[in-house]
Amino acid sequence: MGGDNGRGLQPLNGGKIGNTPAMKITDIKTFLVGAGGRNWVYVKILTDQGIHGIGEAYSAGPDEATVKVIEDFKRWLVGQDPRNVQYLFDLMYNTTRFPGGLVINSAISGIEHALWDIAGKSAGVPVWALLGGRTRNKIRVYQSIGGASPQEAAESAKKMIETYGYTALKMGIAANGDMPYNRALRESTERVRAVREAVGPDIDIGVDVHTKFVEVERAVRLAKAIEPFQPMWLEEPIRPENYTAMKKLSDHVDIPLASGESNYMKYEFKQLIDMQALDFVQPDICCCGGVLEMKKIAAMAEAQYIKVAPHNPMSPLATVVNVHFAASTPNFYILEYHAPDSGASKIVLNEPLMVKKDGYVDIPNKPGWGVELNEEAFKSMPPQPWKRGTNFRADGSPYFQ
Repeated sequence: MGGDNGRGLQPLNGGKIGNTPAMKITDIKTFLVGAGGRNWVYVKILTDQGIHGIGEAYSAGPDEATVKVIEDFKRWLVGQDPRNVQYLFDLMYNTTRFPGGLVINSAISGIEHALWDIAGKSAGVPVWALLGGRTRNKIRVYQSIGGASPQEAAESAKKMIETYGYTALKMGIAANGDMPYNRALRESTERVRAVREAVGPDIDIGVDVHTKFVEVERAVRLAKAIEPFQPMWLEEPIRPENYTAMKKLSDHVDIPLASGESNYMKYEFKQLIDMQALDFVQPDICCCGGVLEMKKIAAMAEAQYIKVAPHNPMSPLATVVNVHFAASTPNFYILEYHAPDSGASKIVLNEPLMVKKDGYVDIPNKPGWGVELNEEAFKSMPPQPWKRGTNFRADGSPYFQ
Protein backbone atom coordinates (compact mmCIF):
# COMPACT_ATOMS: atom_id res chain seq x y z
CA MET A 1 0.00 0.00 0.00
CA GLY A 2 1.04 3.56 0.51
CA GLY A 3 0.12 6.58 -1.44
CA ASP A 4 1.10 10.17 -2.05
CA ASN A 5 1.01 12.68 -4.85
CA GLY A 6 3.89 10.78 -6.42
CA ARG A 7 1.40 8.02 -7.21
CA GLY A 8 -0.91 10.45 -8.95
CA LEU A 9 -3.40 10.82 -6.09
CA GLN A 10 -4.40 14.36 -6.94
CA PRO A 11 -7.45 16.13 -5.50
CA LEU A 12 -10.56 15.92 -7.67
CA ASN A 13 -11.13 19.25 -9.39
CA GLY A 14 -14.13 21.14 -8.10
CA GLY A 15 -15.32 24.03 -6.02
CA LYS A 16 -18.29 24.81 -3.91
CA ILE A 17 -21.41 22.62 -3.91
CA GLY A 18 -24.53 24.80 -4.05
CA ASN A 19 -24.05 27.55 -1.51
CA THR A 20 -21.42 25.56 0.39
CA PRO A 21 -17.83 26.61 -0.37
CA ALA A 22 -15.11 24.15 -1.29
CA MET A 23 -14.05 21.91 1.57
CA LYS A 24 -10.84 19.99 2.28
CA ILE A 25 -9.90 17.19 4.65
CA THR A 26 -7.23 18.47 7.04
CA ASP A 27 -6.73 15.50 9.35
CA ILE A 28 -7.94 11.97 10.16
CA LYS A 29 -7.87 10.72 13.73
CA THR A 30 -8.44 7.25 15.12
CA PHE A 31 -9.63 6.10 18.53
CA LEU A 32 -9.02 2.52 19.67
CA VAL A 33 -11.40 2.02 22.58
CA GLY A 34 -11.61 -0.92 24.97
CA ALA A 35 -15.19 -2.16 25.27
CA GLY A 36 -14.67 -5.19 27.48
CA GLY A 37 -13.75 -8.37 25.64
CA ARG A 38 -12.89 -6.58 22.40
CA ASN A 39 -12.17 -3.10 21.06
CA TRP A 40 -14.06 -0.53 19.03
CA VAL A 41 -12.23 1.33 16.25
CA TYR A 42 -13.45 4.85 15.54
CA VAL A 43 -12.54 7.31 12.78
CA LYS A 44 -12.84 11.09 12.97
CA ILE A 45 -12.25 13.22 9.87
CA LEU A 46 -11.58 16.96 10.28
CA THR A 47 -12.04 19.64 7.61
CA ASP A 48 -10.96 23.21 6.97
CA GLN A 49 -14.55 24.37 7.52
CA GLY A 50 -14.74 23.09 11.08
CA ILE A 51 -17.11 20.28 10.14
CA HIS A 52 -16.07 16.81 11.25
CA GLY A 53 -17.40 13.33 10.61
CA ILE A 54 -17.27 10.08 12.57
CA GLY A 55 -17.30 6.43 11.55
CA GLU A 56 -16.59 2.95 12.83
CA ALA A 57 -14.33 0.24 11.43
CA TYR A 58 -14.85 -3.43 12.25
CA SER A 59 -12.92 -4.78 15.22
CA ALA A 60 -11.02 -7.55 13.48
CA GLY A 61 -8.77 -8.72 16.30
CA PRO A 62 -5.51 -7.16 15.07
CA ASP A 63 -7.10 -3.76 15.62
CA GLU A 64 -3.77 -1.94 15.67
CA ALA A 65 -3.37 -3.04 12.06
CA THR A 66 -6.69 -1.43 11.14
CA VAL A 67 -5.58 1.80 12.80
CA LYS A 68 -2.32 1.75 10.80
CA VAL A 69 -4.23 1.27 7.54
CA ILE A 70 -6.45 4.24 8.36
CA GLU A 71 -3.34 6.30 9.09
CA ASP A 72 -1.88 5.26 5.75
CA PHE A 73 -5.07 6.25 3.93
CA LYS A 74 -4.84 9.62 5.67
CA ARG A 75 -1.82 10.44 3.48
CA TRP A 76 -3.99 9.78 0.44
CA LEU A 77 -7.02 11.74 1.60
CA VAL A 78 -5.80 14.97 3.23
CA GLY A 79 -6.54 17.83 0.83
CA GLN A 80 -9.49 16.06 -0.79
CA ASP A 81 -13.11 17.22 -0.63
CA PRO A 82 -14.80 14.78 1.79
CA ARG A 83 -18.19 15.12 0.07
CA ASN A 84 -16.92 13.22 -2.97
CA VAL A 85 -17.69 9.94 -1.21
CA GLN A 86 -17.70 7.62 -4.22
CA TYR A 87 -14.52 9.15 -5.62
CA LEU A 88 -12.65 8.74 -2.35
CA PHE A 89 -13.94 5.18 -1.95
CA ASP A 90 -12.62 4.41 -5.45
CA LEU A 91 -9.34 6.10 -4.58
CA MET A 92 -8.85 3.85 -1.55
CA TYR A 93 -10.18 0.64 -3.06
CA ASN A 94 -8.69 0.85 -6.55
CA THR A 95 -5.29 2.20 -5.54
CA THR A 96 -4.76 -0.53 -2.96
CA ARG A 97 -2.55 -3.14 -4.64
CA PHE A 98 -4.91 -6.13 -4.29
CA PRO A 99 -8.57 -6.47 -3.24
CA GLY A 100 -8.68 -6.00 0.52
CA GLY A 101 -9.50 -8.45 3.25
CA LEU A 102 -10.99 -7.78 6.67
CA VAL A 103 -8.43 -5.23 7.88
CA ILE A 104 -8.26 -3.03 4.77
CA ASN A 105 -11.97 -3.21 4.04
CA SER A 106 -12.76 -2.32 7.66
CA ALA A 107 -10.50 0.74 7.42
CA ILE A 108 -12.19 1.83 4.19
CA SER A 109 -15.64 1.31 5.72
CA GLY A 110 -14.92 3.41 8.82
CA ILE A 111 -13.51 6.25 6.73
CA GLU A 112 -16.49 6.09 4.38
CA HIS A 113 -18.92 6.45 7.29
CA ALA A 114 -17.15 9.63 8.41
CA LEU A 115 -17.34 11.06 4.88
CA TRP A 116 -21.12 10.59 4.87
CA ASP A 117 -21.41 12.26 8.28
CA ILE A 118 -19.60 15.31 6.89
CA ALA A 119 -21.76 15.32 3.76
CA GLY A 120 -24.93 15.32 5.85
CA LYS A 121 -23.71 18.02 8.23
CA SER A 122 -22.53 20.15 5.31
CA ALA A 123 -25.95 19.90 3.64
CA GLY A 124 -27.80 20.32 6.94
CA VAL A 125 -29.71 17.04 6.55
CA PRO A 126 -29.58 13.50 7.97
CA VAL A 127 -27.53 11.04 5.95
CA TRP A 128 -30.64 9.04 5.06
CA ALA A 129 -31.91 12.10 3.17
CA LEU A 130 -28.85 11.89 0.89
CA LEU A 131 -29.44 8.17 0.27
CA GLY A 132 -32.86 8.52 -1.31
CA GLY A 133 -34.91 9.59 1.69
CA ARG A 134 -36.85 7.48 4.15
CA THR A 135 -38.83 4.44 3.07
CA ARG A 136 -40.12 3.75 6.62
CA ASN A 137 -40.77 5.57 9.87
CA LYS A 138 -38.92 3.32 12.31
CA ILE A 139 -36.46 0.43 12.25
CA ARG A 140 -37.29 -3.08 13.47
CA VAL A 141 -34.51 -4.66 15.55
CA TYR A 142 -33.71 -7.97 17.25
CA GLN A 143 -31.23 -9.10 19.90
CA SER A 144 -29.50 -12.40 20.67
CA ILE A 145 -30.57 -14.30 23.76
CA GLY A 146 -28.36 -16.13 26.27
CA GLY A 147 -28.75 -19.32 28.26
CA ALA A 148 -26.67 -22.51 28.35
CA SER A 149 -29.61 -24.91 28.69
CA PRO A 150 -32.95 -24.98 26.84
CA GLN A 151 -34.70 -23.74 29.99
CA GLU A 152 -32.23 -20.87 30.44
CA ALA A 153 -32.57 -19.92 26.78
CA ALA A 154 -36.34 -19.86 27.12
CA GLU A 155 -36.15 -17.64 30.19
CA SER A 156 -33.70 -15.30 28.48
CA ALA A 157 -36.03 -14.98 25.49
CA LYS A 158 -39.05 -14.16 27.65
CA LYS A 159 -37.10 -11.59 29.66
CA MET A 160 -35.86 -9.80 26.53
CA ILE A 161 -39.35 -9.54 25.12
CA GLU A 162 -40.71 -8.25 28.42
CA THR A 163 -37.88 -5.72 28.80
CA TYR A 164 -37.53 -4.39 25.26
CA GLY A 165 -40.68 -5.40 23.41
CA TYR A 166 -38.83 -7.26 20.64
CA THR A 167 -40.87 -8.95 17.94
CA ALA A 168 -37.84 -11.02 16.92
CA LEU A 169 -34.90 -12.71 18.65
CA LYS A 170 -31.82 -14.69 17.69
CA MET A 171 -30.36 -17.76 19.35
CA GLY A 172 -27.41 -20.11 18.90
CA ILE A 173 -27.39 -23.88 18.67
CA ALA A 174 -25.88 -26.51 20.98
CA ALA A 175 -22.76 -27.70 19.20
CA ASN A 176 -19.02 -27.72 19.75
CA GLY A 177 -16.03 -29.69 18.59
CA ASP A 178 -16.31 -32.26 21.39
CA MET A 179 -19.98 -33.04 20.83
CA PRO A 180 -21.10 -35.97 18.63
CA TYR A 181 -23.32 -34.74 15.86
CA ASN A 182 -26.42 -36.66 16.92
CA ARG A 183 -26.18 -35.11 20.37
CA ALA A 184 -25.66 -31.65 18.87
CA LEU A 185 -28.73 -32.18 16.68
CA ARG A 186 -30.87 -33.36 19.59
CA GLU A 187 -29.81 -30.63 22.01
CA SER A 188 -30.10 -27.90 19.37
CA THR A 189 -33.62 -29.04 18.57
CA GLU A 190 -34.51 -29.00 22.26
CA ARG A 191 -33.21 -25.42 22.56
CA VAL A 192 -35.26 -24.17 19.62
CA ARG A 193 -38.35 -26.01 20.85
CA ALA A 194 -38.01 -24.50 24.34
CA VAL A 195 -37.66 -20.96 23.03
CA ARG A 196 -40.58 -21.33 20.64
CA GLU A 197 -42.82 -22.65 23.40
CA ALA A 198 -41.72 -19.82 25.69
CA VAL A 199 -42.36 -16.92 23.29
CA GLY A 200 -45.36 -18.26 21.42
CA PRO A 201 -46.07 -18.62 17.70
CA ASP A 202 -45.74 -14.99 16.57
CA ILE A 203 -42.20 -14.00 17.64
CA ASP A 204 -39.62 -14.44 14.86
CA ILE A 205 -36.66 -16.59 15.89
CA GLY A 206 -33.39 -16.52 13.96
CA VAL A 207 -31.21 -19.58 14.56
CA ASP A 208 -27.48 -18.87 14.20
CA VAL A 209 -25.21 -21.85 13.50
CA HIS A 210 -22.05 -19.69 13.55
CA THR A 211 -20.59 -21.88 10.75
CA LYS A 212 -20.12 -24.78 13.17
CA PHE A 213 -20.85 -27.19 10.32
CA VAL A 214 -18.73 -27.72 7.23
CA GLU A 215 -20.72 -30.62 5.77
CA VAL A 216 -23.87 -29.57 3.93
CA GLU A 217 -25.73 -32.72 4.95
CA ARG A 218 -25.35 -31.89 8.64
CA ALA A 219 -26.83 -28.46 8.11
CA VAL A 220 -29.67 -30.07 6.13
CA ARG A 221 -30.46 -32.43 9.01
CA LEU A 222 -30.49 -29.55 11.49
CA ALA A 223 -32.78 -27.50 9.27
CA LYS A 224 -35.26 -30.34 8.94
CA ALA A 225 -35.19 -31.01 12.69
CA ILE A 226 -36.04 -27.42 13.67
CA GLU A 227 -38.36 -26.69 10.75
CA PRO A 228 -41.54 -27.48 12.79
CA PHE A 229 -40.71 -24.49 15.03
CA GLN A 230 -40.86 -22.05 12.10
CA PRO A 231 -37.50 -20.24 12.39
CA MET A 232 -37.19 -16.81 10.80
CA TRP A 233 -33.95 -18.04 9.24
CA LEU A 234 -30.96 -20.36 9.59
CA GLU A 235 -27.91 -18.10 9.81
CA GLU A 236 -24.41 -19.01 8.65
CA PRO A 237 -25.30 -22.71 8.44
CA ILE A 238 -21.98 -23.57 6.77
CA ARG A 239 -18.67 -21.80 6.16
CA PRO A 240 -18.98 -18.82 3.78
CA GLU A 241 -16.27 -19.52 1.20
CA ASN A 242 -18.04 -22.11 -0.97
CA TYR A 243 -21.02 -20.52 -2.71
CA THR A 244 -21.91 -23.72 -4.57
CA ALA A 245 -22.23 -25.56 -1.27
CA MET A 246 -24.55 -22.84 0.04
CA LYS A 247 -26.68 -23.21 -3.08
CA LYS A 248 -26.78 -26.99 -2.57
CA LEU A 249 -27.99 -26.44 0.99
CA SER A 250 -30.61 -23.95 -0.18
CA ASP A 251 -31.99 -26.50 -2.61
CA HIS A 252 -32.48 -29.07 0.15
CA VAL A 253 -34.09 -27.07 2.99
CA ASP A 254 -37.34 -25.19 3.47
CA ILE A 255 -36.06 -22.74 6.09
CA PRO A 256 -34.88 -19.35 4.78
CA LEU A 257 -31.08 -19.08 4.77
CA ALA A 258 -29.13 -16.01 5.92
CA SER A 259 -25.41 -15.26 5.58
CA GLY A 260 -22.96 -12.58 4.48
CA GLU A 261 -21.17 -11.17 7.52
CA SER A 262 -17.91 -12.70 6.28
CA ASN A 263 -18.26 -11.37 2.74
CA TYR A 264 -16.90 -8.06 1.44
CA MET A 265 -17.85 -5.62 -1.26
CA LYS A 266 -20.42 -6.11 -3.99
CA TYR A 267 -18.17 -8.53 -5.83
CA GLU A 268 -18.34 -11.28 -3.21
CA PHE A 269 -22.09 -10.86 -2.79
CA LYS A 270 -22.83 -10.93 -6.53
CA GLN A 271 -22.39 -14.67 -6.96
CA LEU A 272 -24.40 -15.55 -3.85
CA ILE A 273 -27.20 -13.26 -5.00
CA ASP A 274 -27.16 -14.39 -8.64
CA MET A 275 -27.28 -18.04 -7.55
CA GLN A 276 -30.17 -17.26 -5.17
CA ALA A 277 -28.33 -19.26 -2.54
CA LEU A 278 -29.68 -17.04 0.26
CA ASP A 279 -33.00 -15.57 1.30
CA PHE A 280 -31.39 -12.88 3.47
CA VAL A 281 -28.03 -11.23 2.88
CA GLN A 282 -26.25 -9.95 6.00
CA PRO A 283 -23.47 -7.55 5.00
CA ASP A 284 -21.67 -5.74 7.81
CA ILE A 285 -21.53 -1.99 7.22
CA CYS A 286 -18.24 -1.77 9.18
CA CYS A 287 -16.31 -4.12 6.86
CA CYS A 288 -18.28 -4.67 3.61
CA GLY A 289 -17.18 -1.30 2.21
CA GLY A 290 -19.45 1.14 3.99
CA VAL A 291 -22.83 2.71 3.38
CA LEU A 292 -22.84 3.19 -0.38
CA GLU A 293 -21.34 -0.24 -1.02
CA MET A 294 -24.03 -1.82 1.15
CA LYS A 295 -26.67 0.12 -0.77
CA LYS A 296 -25.31 -1.44 -3.96
CA ILE A 297 -25.38 -4.92 -2.40
CA ALA A 298 -28.96 -4.29 -1.32
CA ALA A 299 -29.93 -3.18 -4.82
CA MET A 300 -28.52 -6.39 -6.33
CA ALA A 301 -30.43 -8.37 -3.72
CA GLU A 302 -33.64 -6.45 -4.36
CA ALA A 303 -33.52 -7.44 -8.04
CA GLN A 304 -33.50 -11.11 -6.93
CA TYR A 305 -36.25 -10.63 -4.30
CA ILE A 306 -33.76 -11.11 -1.44
CA LYS A 307 -34.07 -9.18 1.84
CA VAL A 308 -31.24 -7.42 3.71
CA ALA A 309 -30.72 -8.00 7.44
CA PRO A 310 -27.43 -6.29 8.33
CA HIS A 311 -24.90 -7.94 10.63
CA ASN A 312 -24.32 -5.50 13.50
CA PRO A 313 -22.21 -6.71 16.46
CA MET A 314 -20.17 -3.53 16.86
CA SER A 315 -20.80 -0.41 18.93
CA PRO A 316 -23.84 1.94 19.13
CA LEU A 317 -22.25 4.11 16.42
CA ALA A 318 -22.44 1.21 13.96
CA THR A 319 -26.10 0.85 14.92
CA VAL A 320 -26.75 4.49 14.01
CA VAL A 321 -25.02 4.10 10.64
CA ASN A 322 -27.09 0.97 9.96
CA VAL A 323 -30.30 2.79 10.90
CA HIS A 324 -29.68 5.43 8.23
CA PHE A 325 -29.06 2.65 5.72
CA ALA A 326 -32.20 0.80 6.81
CA ALA A 327 -34.33 3.95 6.68
CA SER A 328 -33.51 4.45 3.01
CA THR A 329 -33.44 0.85 1.73
CA PRO A 330 -36.66 -0.72 0.41
CA ASN A 331 -35.67 -4.38 0.92
CA PHE A 332 -34.33 -3.92 4.44
CA TYR A 333 -35.93 -6.47 6.79
CA ILE A 334 -34.53 -6.26 10.33
CA LEU A 335 -31.38 -5.05 12.12
CA GLU A 336 -29.23 -6.88 14.66
CA TYR A 337 -29.10 -4.76 17.82
CA HIS A 338 -27.64 -4.67 21.31
CA ALA A 339 -29.48 -2.40 23.75
CA PRO A 340 -26.96 0.28 24.90
CA ASP A 341 -28.20 0.40 28.46
CA SER A 342 -25.09 -0.73 30.34
CA GLY A 343 -21.30 -0.84 30.20
CA ALA A 344 -19.29 0.74 27.42
CA SER A 345 -22.22 0.86 25.01
CA LYS A 346 -24.08 3.21 27.36
CA ILE A 347 -21.39 5.92 27.43
CA VAL A 348 -19.62 5.79 24.08
CA LEU A 349 -22.15 8.08 22.32
CA ASN A 350 -23.84 11.23 23.53
CA GLU A 351 -27.27 9.85 22.50
CA PRO A 352 -27.32 6.11 21.69
CA LEU A 353 -30.43 4.81 19.96
CA MET A 354 -32.67 3.04 22.45
CA VAL A 355 -35.24 0.45 21.41
CA LYS A 356 -38.83 1.38 22.12
CA LYS A 357 -41.30 -0.96 23.79
CA ASP A 358 -42.55 -2.10 20.39
CA GLY A 359 -39.19 -3.58 19.30
CA TYR A 360 -38.28 -0.67 17.00
CA VAL A 361 -35.80 2.22 17.16
CA ASP A 362 -36.42 5.75 15.90
CA ILE A 363 -34.65 7.27 12.91
CA PRO A 364 -32.41 10.28 13.73
CA ASN A 365 -33.40 13.61 12.20
CA LYS A 366 -30.34 15.71 13.02
CA PRO A 367 -27.75 16.49 10.29
CA GLY A 368 -25.23 13.76 9.50
CA TRP A 369 -25.55 10.68 11.69
CA GLY A 370 -27.20 12.81 14.38
CA VAL A 371 -24.89 11.57 17.15
CA GLU A 372 -21.40 12.33 18.45
CA LEU A 373 -18.71 10.27 20.12
CA ASN A 374 -18.13 10.80 23.83
CA GLU A 375 -14.37 11.26 23.53
CA GLU A 376 -14.07 12.14 27.21
CA ALA A 377 -15.22 8.61 28.08
CA PHE A 378 -12.42 7.11 26.00
CA LYS A 379 -9.91 8.14 28.68
CA SER A 380 -11.29 5.41 30.94
CA MET A 381 -11.58 2.81 28.13
CA PRO A 382 -8.05 1.66 27.23
CA PRO A 383 -7.86 -0.93 24.43
CA GLN A 384 -7.01 -4.53 25.22
CA PRO A 385 -5.39 -7.15 22.96
CA TRP A 386 -7.94 -9.82 22.08
CA LYS A 387 -8.58 -12.60 19.63
CA ARG A 388 -11.52 -14.79 18.81
CA GLY A 389 -11.40 -17.95 20.92
CA THR A 390 -9.87 -21.05 19.38
CA ASN A 391 -12.04 -24.16 19.48
CA PHE A 392 -10.74 -27.73 19.49
CA ARG A 393 -12.25 -31.09 18.74
CA ALA A 394 -11.83 -34.07 21.05
CA ASP A 395 -8.81 -35.22 19.01
CA GLY A 396 -7.06 -31.87 19.46
CA SER A 397 -7.64 -30.42 15.98
CA PRO A 398 -8.86 -26.80 15.78
CA TYR A 399 -12.07 -25.86 14.01
CA PHE A 400 -13.70 -22.68 12.76
CA GLN A 401 -16.32 -20.98 14.89
